[in-house]
Amino acid sequence: MICAGIDAGSRTVKAVLLDARTREVLGVEIGDQGVRPAGATAAVYDALLAGCGVRRDDVRFTVATGYARNLVAWADTTITEITCHARGVHHRMPSARTVVEIGGQDSKLLRLQADGTVRDFAMNDRCAAGTGRFLEMVSDKLDVPLARLGAAATESTRPAAISSMCVVFAETEIIGLLASGAAAADVVAGVLRAIASRVAAMAAGRVETPVAFTGGVALVDGTGAALGAALGAEVAVVPDPQTTGALGAALLAARRCAAR
Repeated sequence: MICAGIDAGSRTVKAVLLDARTREVLGVEIGDQGVRPAGATAAVYDALLAGCGVRRDDVRFTVATGYARNLVAWADTTITEITCHARGVHHRMPSARTVVEIGGQDSKLLRLQADGTVRDFAMNDRCAAGTGRFLEMVSDKLDVPLARLGAAATESTRPAAISSMCVVFAETEIIGLLASGAAAADVVAGVLRAIASRVAAMAAGRVETPVAFTGGVALVDGTGAALGAALGAEVAVVPDPQTTGALGAALLAARRCAAR
């Protein structure tokens, strides 16, 4: 019995196929969201099915989550990212009690019960600062590949102070820092510290360990360490952090299958 989870995020689409009985992941596919979310999501899903040799009719239940979840016309139901990320993290790191998720255009901090259900959460979705989109802007302005931002930060000797947490103003501030002679490595280190400080502000001092870090931004080296310093706690990056939401959606789909 096969189930599927689709995380139609603001920047990327993630899809997971799962054996509903064994909870074994059968396949994963990731693709860019683009400007036509419905088409991009369908393309990623069809590529996943083709790669696994599975037909659409073979999938018993599909859960969609993420920014464009309501555009996944073939999904059996939709569930919020908060619930799906909590389920995905609990599956991969059962001991986690605090979850930091930073995606393309928002960031979240979840506090979990022992069974993985959400006790409470805080979310920043009103500004792209401190998200993947913010880091893409930094990468472009500094001409440093996104995958190398973390490595660049390790070369910093004097992290820059980034006071603006609006993407538009932060971009202007970064241009000014570079014009005044600031090293790219110092700017990157300052940006990572600023992102971590924003998450720490959401936490409001209520962090229960262990802390799990997930979402696409968790793939950028150095962000976990910066978060740990800001939160005053060790932060562990969840395995395959970009697909946690899709995995959680697939696990919830499997639960629906079992209930039928």
